[in-house]
Parts: sequence; C-alpha cells; structure tokens
Amino acid sequence: MTKIELRKVKANGQLFTVRTAGLNNKGSLVILLHGFPESSLMWEPLMVRLAEDGYQVIAPNQRGYSATARPRGYQNYTMQILAKDIVAIARSVGFDHQFHLVGHDIGAVVGWTVATLYPDFLKSWTALSVPDWPAYLWALNNDPVQQKKGHYVHTFQHKYIPEFILSAFNYRILRKLWAGFPQNTIDNYLALFSEKGALTAVVNWYRALLKLPQINYSQVTVPTKFIWGNQDLAIARGGVVKNHEYVSGPYDFVEVDAGHWFMESNQKEICQQIINHIQKYNQ
Repeated sequence: MTKIELRKVKANGQLFTVRTAGLNNKGSLVILLHGFPESSLMWEPLMVRLAEDGYQVIAPNQRGYSATARPRGYQNYTMQILAKDIVAIARSVGFDHQFHLVGHDIGAVVGWTVATLYPDFLKSWTALSVPDWPAYLWALNNDPVQQKKGHYVHTFQHKYIPEFILSAFNYRILRKLWAGFPQNTIDNYLALFSEKGALTAVVNWYRALLKLPQINYSQVTVPTKFIWGNQDLAIARGGVVKNHEYVSGPYDFVEVDAGHWFMESNQKEICQQIINHIQKYNQ
C-alpha cells in the first residue's frame, strides 16, 4: 500500500511542509500545486495513483500555507517568488531535471508562471480550473460574468477586511465553500487557516497579484492540458476561451460537466485526465 509522508523541505529561504509519495521510485517527478482555500491534502488520492504507477510525487503546502514558510508582507507572495519556490522544492529533493507539474485554482496561476519563467524544467503542465493569468485578467477587466464571479479578488485587496470576512462566524464562508467535503478534510483545513497569520498570508497572494507590477507573461511552449468545469463558481467561460491565445506549444483543452472542486467531486475522471497527459509526455 502506498504511503503518503509529511516532511519538511527547505527551499528558497523557507521551510515548507510537503506531502510525498513514491520518492524511492525510478519514474519522473510530479509536483502538485493546491489552490485556495485548500492545501496539499487535496491531492492525496492522485498521489497514490501516481506513486503506484512508478512516479515520484511531491505536493507542497505552498508559501503562506506552511506555518514555517509564512513571511510577512504581500511583497513576499508575488507569482515570481511562488514560482521560484516550486523549482527550488524540486531541486531540494535532488531533482534538478525536468518534472511534470499540475496546479488547481490559484495554484494553477503559479503553474502557468512556472511554465512561463522555467519552461525548460517542465515535461508537461496540467492546469485545473484557472486559465493563464493574462487570460484571467483580461476576463476580470472585460467580461461581466467573470467580474461577478471574481469580485472577491477585488475584495481581497483591502487591509484587514478579507481576514475578518473569512473568519467571521467561525469561518462560515470557508465552511460553505467546503460543503460536501469529508469532515476530516474540513477539520484539517480549519486547523490550517486558524493558525496565526495564515489567513493574511493566503490572501496576500491576491494582494500581490493586483497591487504589484506583474511579469510579462510570454507564450507558453510547454505541452499543456487545461481542464475547466462549465459549472465553475469562480471561473467564467470568457477567459477560458481566450486562453489558447497565450499557448503556442501543444495544447489540449478539456471542458467537463463539473464545478470547481474537481478532486472532491470528480476525482476519478480528473485523475485519469491528468495521468493521461503526464503519460503522453513522459519521455
């Protein structure tokens, strides 16, 4: 039976809590990036499948989500820094050549950034739910449906207010987002987001996105699969359709009849889609 282990990894000046599986395998490395408001816990079913297929798997609690990787100030949560974290984590476990990358939600934005800044490190890239940042930003500025779905991004720019809203009434908004999740998963997430400074740190991802100058996102050349659920509560079709304009490499877009929480509600289908893409480019 495949065992998932929690360990600490020092990378890019921070100490990350990461889940690992199959690190004694001989296959390629796969790194899995969670989004908000979740953690690396979301990836455990996929980690087991990948490890049993011979891959080495790492799913970090990213910057702000790891208690020992939680610097103060939103300037420490730019996409440039978050992307550098991922390459540094791969190197810290002795993997200094190409790996496969998978990301969900705002973790997908981190992944798109890795694919932009560090394409030579990637064998393949699989994005779940969220398009490349320039496509999303275009939709946030021009698509009324996305503006409605993404209003929270602007709310998150304020000081103190987002933390108050998210923690009010015993984290009622987060509990609503997690409705239907296994109770042990909800308990795990509540423990994480109740830690000192955690809510500010994770909201700082969004503050950095709109408050600080962004990188110049160039065309993505890495073999890419983008999976989007047409009932997604946060991502509208406008930016999803525009996304192909920012990918010049092999590109596979998959629309599924699903919402946002792929690993909780569509686990079998989404895991197979991810595995198929990884296998296709696992030279």
